[in-house]
Amino acid sequence: MHGALAQNKALLDAVAAGVELLSGVDCAVCVPYPYLFQAQQVLSGTAVKWGAQNVHQLEKGAYTGEVSAPMLNDFGCRYVIIGHSERRSLYGESSPLVAEKFAAVQKSGMLPVLCVGETLEQRESGAMESVVAEQLDAVIELLGVQCLRDAVVAYEPVWAIGTGKTATPEQAQAVHAYIRQRVAGHDASVAAGLCILYGGSVKAGNAAELFAMPDIDGGLIGGAALVAEDFLAICRAGQN
Repeated sequence: MHGALAQNKALLDAVAAGVELLSGVDCAVCVPYPYLFQAQQVLSGTAVKWGAQNVHQLEKGAYTGEVSAPMLNDFGCRYVIIGHSERRSLYGESSPLVAEKFAAVQKSGMLPVLCVGETLEQRESGAMESVVAEQLDAVIELLGVQCLRDAVVAYEPVWAIGTGKTATPEQAQAVHAYIRQRVAGHDASVAAGLCILYGGSVKAGNAAELFAMPDIDGGLIGGAALVAEDFLAICRAGQN
């Protein structure tokens, strides 16, 4: 929940200009709902895609204050973040609800970015795999594993978001490998093509080491995305 029109314009202009100089990197920004029109206006015709941070699971109805997938599609969104840890923890979004949102995004022709991850308590109790599996399986059970051909998965260890802590590259790689293996249990070709992002306090200083891991395909960037040069440094790490 950051942004203001003038601040956004400067950030988006700088990101778009910097990404034009890169090759082999897919880059997108997911902005708060009120700024989708601005993102569409500024980023149309550039190499940067845009998207939203959440969506309602139904297309229309008496759900005051909610935003549907067709509405997001009207603003040219390519991506929609689904099941972010803050949505799960602060607003009680269950995995079955997240799966319904995933389905709504795909039905409208956009790509869901499905967030999965465990809390510190869950990790320390040895429940990481079961937590991540439950979050992933809810989508597979509703839609079938083929749905992941047109989606992105983001692993976000809740204990490393906004805390300054970061999973070591080896810790992050282990969970990414687990996610890919679990998908491979359903379909090896889907697993091989699945883009899995790491979303735990990625910064310019640690991005290259994280992205060098075999199953880490990129990052879901938080605070570092609010500073154009920091975000572009992370994008350059992806290029390398």
